[in-house]
Amino acid sequence: MNFSLNTFLFGLYPYIALVVCVVACFIRFDREQYTWKAGSSQLLRTKNMVLASNLFHIGIIFILFGHIVGLLTPESLYHYVISTPNKQLLAMISGGFFGLLCLVGLIMLLHRRLTDPRVRASSSFSDIAVLVLLLIQLLLGLMTIFISAEHLDGSVMLLLANWAQSIVTFQPMQAAASIANVHILYKLHVFFGISIILVFPFTRLVHMISAPVWYLGRNYQIVRQKRT
Repeated sequence: MNFSLNTFLFGLYPYIALVVCVVACFIRFDREQYTWKAGSSQLLRTKNMVLASNLFHIGIIFILFGHIVGLLTPESLYHYVISTPNKQLLAMISGGFFGLLCLVGLIMLLHRRLTDPRVRASSSFSDIAVLVLLLIQLLLGLMTIFISAEHLDGSVMLLLANWAQSIVTFQPMQAAASIANVHILYKLHVFFGISIILVFPFTRLVHMISAPVWYLGRNYQIVRQKRT
């Protein structure tokens, strides 16, 4: 890949996506709080909804936290518990298992949203687009497992971890250099992951960071006042 393009996509693009995500989330929450929700369509069709939703959410939650811990934990820390090759093997097995769970649930949800007339009519463009984007990202992630099986020493995993850790420590040039020579599937997986962060505030995914903690301290709502 061209040096300047690699530097932009994996050194600068992550910061652009993060800034857009944070600013747009604040603006949306401030101006359009009624849209800050998942917009469930379960009432329109309940068949297989619970199964599909549970499979998808269990899978994606594990994958998300697995990526955060796996990429951002320094090598010097996790070596007290596990070696780099064994860490890669653990990531491949657990990621593959939960990735397949997520894939089954996601396909079921996407099929439901595209084929059921009532659900389709209530769906926005972003509802469908974000499911397609997640599907592409998930398939790319599962395909990288086969590439990882060709080098079980953990060397590429270290490069990807160096990329992530360089991003969070504001070293964009070092981040881009770390990922420059990895397989194209890894690069596509990273690119689509960053792109999901970019579009996050404009989709139903914002419900992930909904935390109505003010409910704990609010006054009781009077629905019907007792007459005396």
